Amino acid sequence: MDKNKVNIKEVIKEDAPERRDQKYNEYVKENTPKKSWFINLCKAYFVGGLICTLGQLLTNLYQMSGMDKETSSLYTTLSLIFLSVLFTGLNLYQKLANFAGAGTLVPITGFANSVAAPAIEFKEEGWVFGVGARIFQISGPVILYGVFCSWILGMLYWIGKMVGWCG
Repeated sequence: MDKNKVNIKEVIKEDAPERRDQKYNEYVKENTPKKSWFINLCKAYFVGGLICTLGQLLTNLYQMSGMDKETSSLYTTLSLIFLSVLFTGLNLYQKLANFAGAGTLVPITGFANSVAAPAIEFKEEGWVFGVGARIFQISGPVILYGVFCSWILGMLYWIGKMVGWCG
């Protein structure tokens, strides 16, 4: 009898779910590609550093063109968002993310990708039910919890100032 085939009597037993889970975990362990955490770390660090370096280069270029620091920073942010959405639309951002992993989650580019990707994916469903309904599918929770955490921290800071803990 093949060792992967399960006898029906074994399925009926009470320990069947545990055995099924164990077999599934063994299957996943055997078939999951083995990746070196150190190589993944290096790729993420390198690509994340390249994105940040690009941002600094854009800031420097905008400042050299005569903009002040604040205006050049705003244009850098807009440029990085534009490039992220453009690369998402050309299906290049996903390839970069597959290579670099967490290195592409640099806040501004990763967030722009998370907004653009669902909208592009569901554009066939139309502007309202496709793009409009799906654009905040991933980024909505990020916005929600970001605002909520900001509110909590603001309240803690305000209480700290009232009590004298914060300067």
